[in-house]
Amino acid sequence: MYAEWAPPPALASHACCVWTNAAGSGGHVERVLPDGCADIVWIGGRLEVAGPATGPVLAAIAPGTAAVGVRFGPGAAGPALGVPARELRDRAVDLEVLWGAPAARLAERLRAAPPRRAPLLLAEAVAGRLSAAAQPDRLVAAAAGALERGATVAAAGEAVALGERQLRRRFHDAVGYGPKTLQRVLRLRRFLALAGAGAELARAAPEAGYADQPHLTRECAELAGLPPAALLASRAAGSAAVAQAAAGSASAAGAGRTSP
Repeated sequence: MYAEWAPPPALASHACCVWTNAAGSGGHVERVLPDGCADIVWIGGRLEVAGPATGPVLAAIAPGTAAVGVRFGPGAAGPALGVPARELRDRAVDLEVLWGAPAARLAERLRAAPPRRAPLLLAEAVAGRLSAAAQPDRLVAAAAGALERGATVAAAGEAVALGERQLRRRFHDAVGYGPKTLQRVLRLRRFLALAGAGAELARAAPEAGYADQPHLTRECAELAGLPPAALLASRAAGSAAVAQAAAGSASAAGAGRTSP
């Protein structure tokens, strides 16, 4: 059961959302796809940084476990965490390695708090750190926005008046990888949004920016670990399972009520 919320104002300069992900009684394995972001995650009694990924991550969530996270948007992870984002690429790192004793104290508070308080506690702690953090690279953010709208890497660089080498260097520091990789990641996410809205595969591919279906198939396999049809089927199955679990919970709640 995954849910996310817009970040509170104190987090809005760097974070794009606060989220929770709760496993049912049987647990589940989440296929996490690249999104150009990095997260601080509280799960299993540990605080970790999930760095910007270049491929799928299969995250096993144990039965009854609830994960809570703060997600930093493209270009904000490096400044927010105080290290070049390239050092976190495709890695999970204990937050204490980056933040030291404050991260250890935050973990203690989260362990002692009721689970429903965890999102607020984590958001407040991250917001407190951001007050002294460097601001996101505005040129990288603008270039990433252009890529998200379907611009080429060259056009995104021209829009912010940065040459190819400068743009790549700043992306590696702020995002964790170069603009070409982010372009591929954002293109796949456009495809998933179109397909999720009901567009057929053959139509969603060019609308998302792929040259043809083989182009889509190749990049989808590299970034998601599955070909497009299999990826869409797995996501649909996951959505159906969530809906079934929600319906079951509602039925159980209804059965527990007594008539007036």
